[in-house]
Amino acid sequence: MTRKKIQIKKIENTTARQVTFSKRRRGLFKKALELSTLCGAEIALIVFSATGKLFHYASSSMQQVIETRKNLHSKDLDKMDQPSFEFQIDSSTYTLLSNEIVEKTHGLRQMMGEELQLLNIEELQKLEELLDAGLRRVLKAKDDRFLEEISALKRKGAQLVEDNQRLKQFQQMENQLMIKTHVTEQGQSSVPITNICSSADPPQHQDNDDTSLKLGLSFPY
Repeated sequence: MTRKKIQIKKIENTTARQVTFSKRRRGLFKKALELSTLCGAEIALIVFSATGKLFHYASSSMQQVIETRKNLHSKDLDKMDQPSFEFQIDSSTYTLLSNEIVEKTHGLRQMMGEELQLLNIEELQKLEELLDAGLRRVLKAKDDRFLEEISALKRKGAQLVEDNQRLKQFQQMENQLMIKTHVTEQGQSSVPITNICSSADPPQHQDNDDTSLKLGLSFPY
């Protein structure tokens, strides 16, 4: 049976909250002891309950751990007060970078058609040539993209035609199979019926002499 997961939020019931605080505080101190023993770490824990009661744990001495942290914090503050060499920029370099930023920003605005009042004919012509060269590169990139799209559409169209042909062939084969199946089920038997007629030989008419029985005596004439 799995253990029900407890929702992490403040426990409203005062008694239940105190019981939970006591259990979890002991578990926290136990974990701190295990971490200090296994890893040799210096640990100091200070816990205040909701009623203001103090609980603390230290792996060696609370005062010693606090002093160690205090000394390290002072060294960190000293390092923060001293600017790093990586960020030390002299005034000349700062001025040069600032002027370059202003120049680049001004050039971008001129390329967008702004701040052109102070430019002479030669500068305007140079700017026009620069814009024309950029426009040609943009048009070339657009044409290349169009060609790629057209090629992709042609390949897709050829694939669709091929798929359509295969589908038609499949439908034709399916129709032929259905016709054959229907003929087999509904067709008549192909065995011929032979009428055998057995008849008696026709009566043979023999040319018998006509004989007659004559009664009485024959009288001479």
